[in-house]
Amino acid sequence: MADNFVGNEIGRPEGASQSADLLFELGTEELPPIALKKLSDSFTASFLEGLDRANLRHGAVKAYATPRRLALLIEDCQTAQPDSESQRRGPAVQAAFDAEGNPSKAAEGFARSCGTTVDQLERLTTDKGEWLVYQVSEQGKPAMTLLPSIAEEALNRLPIPKRMRWGSSEAQFVRPVQWMVFMLGDAIVPCQLLDTQAGNESRGHRFHHPDTITIESPRRYAEQLEQQGYILADFEMRREKIRLQVQQSAEAIGGHAEIDPDLLDEVTGLVEWPVPITAGFEVGFLEVPHEALISTMKKNQKYFHLVDHQGNLMNHFITIANIDSPKPELIKEGNERVVRPRLSDAMFFWRQDGKHTLDSRIDSLKTVLFQQKLGSMYDKSVRVAALASLIASMIEGDKALAEKAGMLSRCDLMSEMVLEFPEMQGIMGRYLAKRDGEADEVATALDEFYMPRFSGDKLPKTKTGIALSLAERLDTLVGIFGIGMKPTGDKDPFALRRAALGALRIMREHNLPVNLNQLLEAAAKLLADRQPAADTVDQVYGFMMDRLKGIYLDQQIAIDLFEAVAATRPESIADFDRRIQAVIAFRALPQAESLAAANKRIRNILKKSELPIASDVNPSLFESEQEQALYAGIDQKTLEISPLMEKFAYEQVLTSLATLREPVDAFFDQVMVMADDPAIRANRLALLNRLSALFLGVADISILQA
Repeated sequence: MADNFVGNEIGRPEGASQSADLLFELGTEELPPIALKKLSDSFTASFLEGLDRANLRHGAVKAYATPRRLALLIEDCQTAQPDSESQRRGPAVQAAFDAEGNPSKAAEGFARSCGTTVDQLERLTTDKGEWLVYQVSEQGKPAMTLLPSIAEEALNRLPIPKRMRWGSSEAQFVRPVQWMVFMLGDAIVPCQLLDTQAGNESRGHRFHHPDTITIESPRRYAEQLEQQGYILADFEMRREKIRLQVQQSAEAIGGHAEIDPDLLDEVTGLVEWPVPITAGFEVGFLEVPHEALISTMKKNQKYFHLVDHQGNLMNHFITIANIDSPKPELIKEGNERVVRPRLSDAMFFWRQDGKHTLDSRIDSLKTVLFQQKLGSMYDKSVRVAALASLIASMIEGDKALAEKAGMLSRCDLMSEMVLEFPEMQGIMGRYLAKRDGEADEVATALDEFYMPRFSGDKLPKTKTGIALSLAERLDTLVGIFGIGMKPTGDKDPFALRRAALGALRIMREHNLPVNLNQLLEAAAKLLADRQPAADTVDQVYGFMMDRLKGIYLDQQIAIDLFEAVAATRPESIADFDRRIQAVIAFRALPQAESLAAANKRIRNILKKSELPIASDVNPSLFESEQEQALYAGIDQKTLEISPLMEKFAYEQVLTSLATLREPVDAFFDQVMVMADDPAIRANRLALLNRLSALFLGVADISILQA
C-alpha cells in the first residue's frame, strides 16, 4: 500500500523511497468525442515519459476519459527523485604533481572548479593510468516541484490541430478548461496550468450532480465520481457497459444490434452516464436502400441500428442518453421526431432516382471532369470499360458484362442519393442497376468496383467485379503517371499508393493469370490520345513492385528473397507469389547456401565475358569428368523440370535442382573455367550459362544472402 505522506507541502520527505498515489484531472467543456480516446492515450504516454525522464518510479497506471475530463491515476509514485552520485575526472596524477609532490596549476584549477581543495580529491586507477577525481553527491528533487512541468509538457504535446482561447484568458486548449485536480497523496500539487489553479475538487454530472466533489484520495477518484457524481470515468468500462446495454435492448425486442466499433467509441465519448433508449420509425421507410438508412442513423444521429434474425434491417434503433430521465418516453419521442425528416429525405431521393435509369445518365458524365489532362468521367468510363473487357477475357469472365459494368460504373455519382450520401457510391449503383433490370453480376460489380476501399477491406468476388475494379486502378495509375503527377513524399492526391496496393491484392489473392506488363501497356494504349510519357509503363511497373515489396516485408519476407524473384520479372503477380513460396522452401534446404554461392560465382564469371556466350555446349571439348558430370546433370534436370515449370511447381523445381550441388561443387574444385584455349573457355562458359538458366527459370538465387 502506498504511503500517502508527502512531507512538507513541496519539501523533500525523509527517505527517498517514499511513494504516494498521484492523480491528475483536467476538467473541460465537452471534448471532441471522436478524438477523446486519442487525447487520453497521448496524455498518458507523455506524462509517463515525463516521469521516466525525471527518474520518478511508480506503480500501476490508470487513465480516465469522459466528455468533460481527462484524468490519470498513477499508483505508488515516488515523492522525490533518488539521490545520485556522479564523478568528475580531472588531470592525470602524473600531470597533477611535480617531482616534489606539489600540486600543479592543472590540479589546483580542477579543485577550484569543483569547489574544493586538491587534498580533498580522490584518485582513480584505470588500465590507462591514474587520475584525480571528484565525487559529486546530488540530492533528488521533490516530486512536488517536478510534476507541474511534467503535466504542462504532456498537455502541450496533445495532438490538437487547432487550439482555442476562452474569455479573457491567454491560455489555449482544445476546449475551455473549467477545473483541475492535481494531488500527490492527500496533498495538492501547487501549480497553475492553462490559467487554472490546481485543487482537489472535481465535478459530477452536468445535470445529475453539477456540484463539486472533494476527492478524498487519488485511489477513490473513480469510485467517488460514480457513487456521488453519476460519472463512469473509465472509458473502457463505459464502452463495455454501452455495448451490453445495446445488445440487451436489442434482444428485448427480438433483434440484434450490429455494433460498429468506431460508432461505439464515439458514443462512449459523448456520454458520462449512459442510459439506453429504444425507439423506432415507420415501416414504410424500409423501402429505401438500407445502407442509406443506416448511414443516416449512424453518422447524423449516433444511433445503433437493429436487424432481425435473418439480417434484415428493423424499423427500430437504440440511442444512448446521457441522463437517467424520469420520463424516458420523452427522450424516445424526441429522437424519433429528429430522425424522421432525415429518413424522409432519403426516401425522396430514392424515389427521384427511380425516375431515370443508369444508362440514361451516361451522357451526363461528359459534363464532369475527372482530370483536366485525362478528360471527363465519361472518357474514363470508356477506357475502364475497354480495359475491364480485356481483363475479363483473360480470367474467363464475360467481356460484354465487364464492358457494360465499366460504362455504368460512375453513373450513380449523378444520382440524388449519392450527392446527399457520398458514402453510398457503388452501393447505390448496385440498387439502381437491379431496379433497372440489369444482370445480377453487373449490379454486384458496380458495388465491387470500389473494393477494396481501404487496407484490409474485402475484395471483389465476381469476375466482372474483379475485372472492373482492377481496370479502374490500372487506368488511374497509368493516366496520372503519364501526365507526370506521380506521388512525391507524403503527397498523393490521387491515392495512387492505395490504388496500387488494391490492384496487387486483387491479382495476388485471386491468383489471376494476367500479365501485369501487358495490362499496363493496354492501359497506356487506351490513353494514347492523352500522350502519356514514353516511360510511363516502366514507371508504373516499378511503383507497383515497390508496393509489392512492402507487402512482403510486412509479412517478414526477407528483402533479398524478394529481389531474387523480382530479378526474373514474373509475368503475373500470382506467379510472383508462387516463386516467393518456392524460394522460401529452397532456402531451408541444406544445399541452398552452397548453390547460392555457386550461382553468384557463375553470374560474376559470365558478366566478365567480353564475347557473346554460345547457347550450345560441345561435349567433345570437355577435358575432365567433372565437366561431363555437370553436363549430364544439367541435361537430366532440363528434362525433369520442364513439365514442372509448365505446372508452376516451382518448389519441386528448386528441390530437384538442389541435387546438382555435388557436380557443381566438383566442377569448381577441379575445373579452370577461364582456360587458355579460347574454344574450351567458351564451351565452359556456355555450360555455366545453361546451369544459371535452370535456376533463373524460378529466381536469381545468386542474390540470396548467406
